[in-house]
Amino acid sequence: MSALLNAALATAARGWPVIPLRPGSKVSALHGEDKCPLTGDCANGHAKPEQRATTDPDRIRAAWSSRAFNVGLATGPAGLVVIDLDPPKPTDPPGTLSGAQILDALCRAIGEQVPLTFTVTTPSGGLHLYFTAPDGVRMRSTQDILGRHIDTRAWGGYVVATGSLTPAGTYTVTDDRPVAPLPGWMLAKLTAPPRIKAVPLHPHTDRPAGRRAAYAGAALRNEEANLAGAADGTRNRVLVRAARALGRLVASGDLDRAVVEEALSRGAEAAGLKPYEYRSALNSALNWSIRNNPAGRATA
Repeated sequence: MSALLNAALATAARGWPVIPLRPGSKVSALHGEDKCPLTGDCANGHAKPEQRATTDPDRIRAAWSSRAFNVGLATGPAGLVVIDLDPPKPTDPPGTLSGAQILDALCRAIGEQVPLTFTVTTPSGGLHLYFTAPDGVRMRSTQDILGRHIDTRAWGGYVVATGSLTPAGTYTVTDDRPVAPLPGWMLAKLTAPPRIKAVPLHPHTDRPAGRRAAYAGAALRNEEANLAGAADGTRNRVLVRAARALGRLVASGDLDRAVVEEALSRGAEAAGLKPYEYRSALNSALNWSIRNNPAGRATA
């Protein structure tokens, strides 16, 4: 029996559903929506990875017998919230703090502590802190809510489970104590309303100014309208696409970031998304677009 099969079975034995990840990778090995055969778990429509995750030993043996898959742990169905503390990226400026350092600073600033809990060290030198999700609360995965280089994995995400291998090393349990409940102060911060407020657009003062005002204003209105009308199952994808498109106009100076955030917040809430469901994706997509587009003026 392979070590990775053992890792998958051991994870499932804790009651944590697993999915296969590509060998040596963190990417799901399951088919995507565009290649869905609409059979098996997907007979009634495409099922997301967390819907296809399993604790069934027979299914796990059948899957892992074909290839040396890494192991993904579907955090939402497992009833877990995993705090993912990343090290600084190679592209970060010198002196950038790690997720662990930022979390420690946050705790000192607010007078709280992170309880000791089941912990996995990642090949990059990061940490996964495992917590049980609170009863009656459907936690969503987030990015940078607690601070830079701090993500959370709950519903809508997964973590690479212990025993998995990448070219950089192995995911290793470094604290095997029982999983602690998610602290109340973390729950409050992760589910608090966003600082972005979906306020009505003022027809005179909130329009972009300058040579490209008409183009930028039309783009802003169109993206907000497209997002507001997005169908269930497409809303997050439409949100990310809109934020990346408008982020280019923020980078060029044609739109103010706060105006874009407010417009897309209105659109997201009109589409039925709750603040905790869209704020992380919105901020992340805007950051990505602004960072990856030149600061010079955009062209039509």
